Amino acid sequence: MMRKLFLSVVIILVVLIVVAVIVVGFFLGTIVKTGMETVGPKITQVSIKVDAVNLSLLTGSARVKGLVVGNPEGYKTPQAISVGSATVSVNPFSVLSDKIVVRSVRVEAAEITFEGGLGGNNLSKIMDNVNAIAKTGRKIEVDDFLITGAMVHVNLTGMSGKEMTLPLPDIHLTNLGQGNAGITATDLTRRVLGAITAATVKVVASATTDIGKGAGNWGRDAGKAVGQDMNKITKGIGGLFKKSTN
Repeated sequence: MMRKLFLSVVIILVVLIVVAVIVVGFFLGTIVKTGMETVGPKITQVSIKVDAVNLSLLTGSARVKGLVVGNPEGYKTPQAISVGSATVSVNPFSVLSDKIVVRSVRVEAAEITFEGGLGGNNLSKIMDNVNAIAKTGRKIEVDDFLITGAMVHVNLTGMSGKEMTLPLPDIHLTNLGQGNAGITATDLTRRVLGAITAATVKVVASATTDIGKGAGNWGRDAGKAVGQDMNKITKGIGGLFKKSTN
């Protein structure tokens, strides 16, 4: 009788613990969402909005839904980057340690906007903002970071308002912050945004070269502008590519 009572108590306690973890995980998702929308803008100097963060402490997994990174002042397009969903896997035991270990991050079907040209662009401006921030905060390690299926919407100066939509090759970063030193959230943002900017600029440079060869398809005025300025635009974008990878 006592044994059955003891087992019943143990089962009830286990159930209560599981329920508590689920409830805490639910509220932690809200906390993480608030943190992203508060800390993110301090690093990037642009608005960051998140629809929801679903987090499970039991599995160390999280899903971020509806992430939108705004544009700096002076740009017409409403956002620089939008992500429908991203999955994150974390070592749950590392949350209580000096360094949070993120096993993997997978971002699917991101929408990236490239607006600008020779005088600068929205992505390089955000990159400049990030580079101006001091490296402070808790240490992080990210073992695997994959951005796949992304598309780039290009609003290029000198293209008479025309827009291109181009596929972006997969961006795969590994072993970020491994070792005792780790990296900060600012460092991580710098590495990821730098990779996005570099890949985007490379794709745009290649596309503008192709457009220059067939500029007549854009109409007489657009074709004339492209024909006259294509070499300058391509060289300028190449310079941006070198800047973003430094």
